[in-house]
Amino acid sequence: MVEPGSAESDRNGARRRRARKRLLTAGIVVVVVVAIDQVTKSIAEKDLTHPIHLVGPLGLGLTYNSGTAFSIFTGNPMVLSAVVAVMIVLLALMVFWAKRTSTAICLGLILGGAVGNISDRIFRSHHGAVVDFITLTHWPTFNVADSSITVGVVLLVVLQWRQSRHALREGNDDDRS
Repeated sequence: MVEPGSAESDRNGARRRRARKRLLTAGIVVVVVVAIDQVTKSIAEKDLTHPIHLVGPLGLGLTYNSGTAFSIFTGNPMVLSAVVAVMIVLLALMVFWAKRTSTAICLGLILGGAVGNISDRIFRSHHGAVVDFITLTHWPTFNVADSSITVGVVLLVVLQWRQSRHALREGNDDDRS
């Protein structure tokens, strides 16, 4: 039993506060990503009646994607939604287990994108398709949720790579002593 006011109790309390902070931070990221994603999709559906060239390879053009990234696995959006729902639960658990706020933010970006896209599949009346509207030359059309997932994954990989390099360096320093 841990005595209240003991050093171990203080450490446990601090650990719980940091965990709550990571969960809250990730939750805020998820809410912001979903809000921006859904607002931009609604605007695109309402106002994007024909493709618009913005600058260079960037443009806007309304499409609907019943598959995943690059239109893979089209044709059965309900099975895809079930798989995504399981992934959302796993991502939420990963946020809960995250040891760093930066990791929680990356996972929040990924989770927000997943929630934004599954919301389309469930609540928009496009037979399980996701609204896509951002175009790049020689690249599939995508949306804010897709961008959030991509940025989250890239940042998470970079963070993990940097942490593993740091751990290797720390281990090598120990070996020289």
